[in-house]
Amino acid sequence: MDAAITARLKKLVDGILPEVIAIRRRLHRNPELACQERQTAAFVRRTLATTRARVLPPFLETDVVAILKGRKPGRHVALRADIDALPLEEKTGVPHASVNPGRMHACGHDGHTAILLGTARVLDRLRGDFDGSVRLVFQPGEEVVAAGKDLVARGALRKPKPDMIFALHAWSGLREGRIMAMSGPVLAAAGFFKLVIQGKGAHGSRPDAAIDPILAGARIVEALAALPREVSALESAVVSVCRFAGGANANIIPDTAEIEGTVRYLEPRIGRKLPRRIRETARGICAAMGASCRFEYREPYIPTVNAAAAVDLGRRVTRQLLGRASWRDERRPSMGGEDFSYYLREHPGAMFWLGMGEKSPGLHNPHFDFNDRAIRNGILFMAGCALEALAARGT
Repeated sequence: MDAAITARLKKLVDGILPEVIAIRRRLHRNPELACQERQTAAFVRRTLATTRARVLPPFLETDVVAILKGRKPGRHVALRADIDALPLEEKTGVPHASVNPGRMHACGHDGHTAILLGTARVLDRLRGDFDGSVRLVFQPGEEVVAAGKDLVARGALRKPKPDMIFALHAWSGLREGRIMAMSGPVLAAAGFFKLVIQGKGAHGSRPDAAIDPILAGARIVEALAALPREVSALESAVVSVCRFAGGANANIIPDTAEIEGTVRYLEPRIGRKLPRRIRETARGICAAMGASCRFEYREPYIPTVNAAAAVDLGRRVTRQLLGRASWRDERRPSMGGEDFSYYLREHPGAMFWLGMGEKSPGLHNPHFDFNDRAIRNGILFMAGCALEALAARGT
């Protein structure tokens, strides 16, 4: 980007910043759960109607995808934000706190959406300065549902196919407004398992007459905690039990108990091994105790793998627009999961972190609130990446 466009871009962002912050707080007050984001999608469409972006018919139900064209045909870049909230009771105490009980934007999707809407406004004003087109993707159901997989499969990124694609995600513990990324695997695959243990109930005073599913479950939980030790210490693997339920009374041994948890990994080979070992371990323990076990497993998230060229571009843009101190090279991946992985499986691109501050509450925390002071850098970064990628030579 030349100096003139850089100066104009910064001026445009500063001009719309108060409005974008107000949009972010409005979204925060009105959170909607995965694939139920009807009001959010309607608001996004109304906001995009103030630009010259062409909004496409929905590919799912609550997605919003739009294309903004420049002065003439050229390269095509996609920018993605997620729009859903979490089933969590908010405890921030801020004036713009959620008005929907049991729902809140605890993962920053309100900020992601506001930043992309701000980016759309800015790029609309700069249409005469770039060739090609920008696809704006407001995706529903990132949390648990992983609707990004279906959105990509339905063709949301086709005609034209993106030359590069970018996403920006709030990141707690990172200095306010700083951008961070790494190439290669940056987020893990995420699988979810459920074990239903079938035993034999009895009075609490007669454990000898029972096949205790809770005792079997306790042994399974302990055994599962040791499974990552079967993976090399130089590789990453997580097996976490997050729910253990059984019984309804203090003096009744129940017939059944349930265990649910999550598996995380970076290497496909480990991903094939861990579910098999969970099933074998649970069934072996149950068989030894005279119980049986039903195993269920689903894996909605694959590893998120950043392309080196996209990370390099993001680094250049950050240093040019925000200064060298605003960029940080990430050194190791996170074991969190993201369905942006499905976008990157078919198209070169990257996911970047946007710092919420060193003292920010963690993501998925009832005290988390997106840091509005980071929004300016977020818009500058996303718009800058789009302009830089559109101006790149070749295809």
